[in-house]
Amino acid sequence: MSQQPLIQITDIGRKYVIGAETIHALKSVTLQINKGEFVALMGPSGSGKSTLMNILGCLDTPTRGAYVLNGINVSDMSDDELAEVRNKEIGFVFQTFNLLPRSTSLDNVALPLVYAGFSKKKREEMAQKVLESVGLGNRVDHKPNELSGGQRQRVAVARALINNPSIILADEPTGNLDTKTSVEIMGLLEEIHSGGNTIILVTHEEDIAQHAHRIVRMRDGLIEDDYPNNDIKNVSPRLTTLREKGTDFENI
Repeated sequence: MSQQPLIQITDIGRKYVIGAETIHALKSVTLQINKGEFVALMGPSGSGKSTLMNILGCLDTPTRGAYVLNGINVSDMSDDELAEVRNKEIGFVFQTFNLLPRSTSLDNVALPLVYAGFSKKKREEMAQKVLESVGLGNRVDHKPNELSGGQRQRVAVARALINNPSIILADEPTGNLDTKTSVEIMGLLEEIHSGGNTIILVTHEEDIAQHAHRIVRMRDGLIEDDYPNNDIKNVSPRLTTLREKGTDFENI
């Protein structure tokens, strides 16, 4: 773990004014996440977890308080500045995959590198390598409608990894997947975490949250609980064993 927190948010608040009504989505949230942690962010609908996720992902800014990400104060940045930070520091994995339907796996994964200014040849080399790392080296020319749900999510994970971001922010990454495929995706996230990546997993599913090493629970715009997970559900060793036995995950 590094001495300086990767994420430090202090007394964050976020309110929305809708007509005559003011909604305090976040009241006062202080949270520290260190490099290399695997954190699950949980809470019921209306708890503020989605608002906090948007702020952590630099998709929104707080009404008050400070957010320092990897040594950069992002609390008062403009939209353009936030977009630049997002592209460099954060890899997103969404429940709905958010892939371009007419683009191949390779082009979907390489997309963030377009904004980063890499040449086409370099983009394709990097995208090929990261697709191979998630077990899709032979699916690079396939479009999303030619892939299973699990394969589409692995393309999304590869895209999140392509810029070597500080954080992988996974928002309900198994929400559209069956149980078997969810296990495979969580195993992939575990492997990514074991490689040193910081992962923030937003979920409402208890069994999915149990893969994380720390659980932060929210309610009514506040952090209700924050504790280490002493009963980590780890599937990576089981997946490794299955691979050694020759199990084919390509169709998952």
